[in-house]
This record gives sequence, structure tokens and C-alpha cells, in this order.
Amino acid sequence: MDRTEENRQEYKELQCRVKREVSKAKQKACDELYTRLNTREGEKDLYRLARQRDRDGKDVQQVRVIKDRDGRVLTSEESVQRRWKEYFEELMNEENEREKRIEGVNSVEQKVDKIRKDEVGKALKRMKSGKAVGPDDIPVEVWKCLGEAAVEFLTNLFNRVLESERMPEEWRRSVLVPIFKNKGDVQSYSNYRGIKLMSHTMKLWERVVEARLRKVVEICEQQYGFMPRKSTTDAIFAPRILMEKYRDGQRE
Repeated sequence: MDRTEENRQEYKELQCRVKREVSKAKQKACDELYTRLNTREGEKDLYRLARQRDRDGKDVQQVRVIKDRDGRVLTSEESVQRRWKEYFEELMNEENEREKRIEGVNSVEQKVDKIRKDEVGKALKRMKSGKAVGPDDIPVEVWKCLGEAAVEFLTNLFNRVLESERMPEEWRRSVLVPIFKNKGDVQSYSNYRGIKLMSHTMKLWERVVEARLRKVVEICEQQYGFMPRKSTTDAIFAPRILMEKYRDGQRE
């Protein structure tokens, strides 16, 4: 057997071994998934998988046209963009009665400590990679790759923002992307929600500020929305359990 034939035979053996290992790993993952789905915590995963399968059947990326107010299909890129602009301007500029709640709140004047490097470093670690970038086209991966130099630069930048009380103009801009709600007509603009792609650097700034606020703001345990490791579905699940226990007690 020459060297080429020997290599080919070795490659085939390794290929078969890899396929067996992959098959074992897939089977193990499936077994773990089925075990989890049979638990109470697995209910969320079950609904998530069902929604994902439903989304996979709709190739929204291929939709290049939408309808206007009268149901006429718009085909030109210019008319489609104009309609999106009109729709989101109307949607986001509606009068909201909830804004009146903050009237009469007294402002507080006090010294604000400078932002420290460790605060920026922690915020940078919390940022997820692989996210769509904003108008500045600077992903968070850039800052992560630069390491300590990035932390130094960002700390100085954030302190300048803090002292000047003015945000960079680039942070005020965003890219608005329509995302299909996975229900209804894919050509109807009202079946889309707008997602804003903002500067990752600005998000870092927000995380630093948020971390400071969470140390001083008291939030009750019953708050489920917009809370880490909590969901509004948990709040719905709790009374269901109480009702089931009450019914079981009544039957007994």
C-alpha cells in the first residue's frame, strides 16, 4: 500500500469515527431535550420550538413589496421606503397619556462620581457579540479585541459625556429595520414591528448607567417586566399554580 492509499484509508476510518461521535452527540442532545420538555420548566421551550418551526416556514426575506393605505402593492424601492417612513413616523409620534405621569417630579442636584475603569470593563463583558451594528458600523467586538486600551479610551469618553452633559450626535441616530410579526399578510406594513439598531458604544454607556441605577433604585420582587432572569410569563404562571393548589384542596 503506497502512502496515498494509506492516507485515504486512514481518512475514511477517521470520517466514520467522527460520524459515530456526531450521531452519539445528537442522540444525547435529543434525549436531554425530551427529558426537559417533560418538566414544568420545559413548557417554555416547547412553545419556543413551535414558534421557531412556524417562522422557518415563512421566508420573509424574499418579500420586497408592501401595500399602501388603499391596499395597492408598491413595487419600486423608493415608494416602499417612503411608505415605511410614513408608517413609522405615524406610529412613533402618537400622543401618549402616560407621559403625564412624570409631571411635577422634583429634580435632584448632587455630585456624580466619575466613571471608573472597572465599571466599563464589567459592562463590556456583559455585552453580547454577533449583534447587528448601528449607523457607526462599530461592533462591540472591536472594543473587546482592543482589551485594556479600549477600556481606557471608553472610560475617558464616558467621563467627557458625563461632564459635558451632551451625548455624541452619532448616538442619537439609529437604523430602523421592520421585522415581521409572523402573523397576517407579509405585504401589510402593519404586520411589522420596528427594531432600532443603535450604536454599540452607546449601549455600553447605557449599561454603565444602568448598573449604577440598579444599586440605588428599589424594585419590588413582584416586578417581572424588564428584569434580569425574570419574565412576565412567570407572573402568569404563579397564579395558575395557586389556582391549581386551591382546586386540589377543595377536592380533598
